Amino acid sequence: MRDEYDIKKLNPRKNPYAKKQITINIDVDTIDYFKEEANNSGIPYQTLINLYLADCVQNKKKLQMLWK
Repeated sequence: MRDEYDIKKLNPRKNPYAKKQITINIDVDTIDYFKEEANNSGIPYQTLINLYLADCVQNKKKLQMLWK
C-alpha cells in the first residue's frame, strides 16, 4: 500500500446518498397530508416529502403561487 495518495487523481464523485439535516417550518395541514400518505404507502412521511422535493428538482418544476 502506498504511503500517500493523490486525492485529486481519484476522480471523486458526488455521494448519491448524502443527506443534510435541516430545520424547516411546514404547515400542520401539509404534515398531516404526508403522514396520511405515509400510512397508505408504508413509506415514512419525511421520506415522502424528500421524494416529492427530489422529483421537483429532477423535473425542474417551477414554483407557481396564487395569492388569495
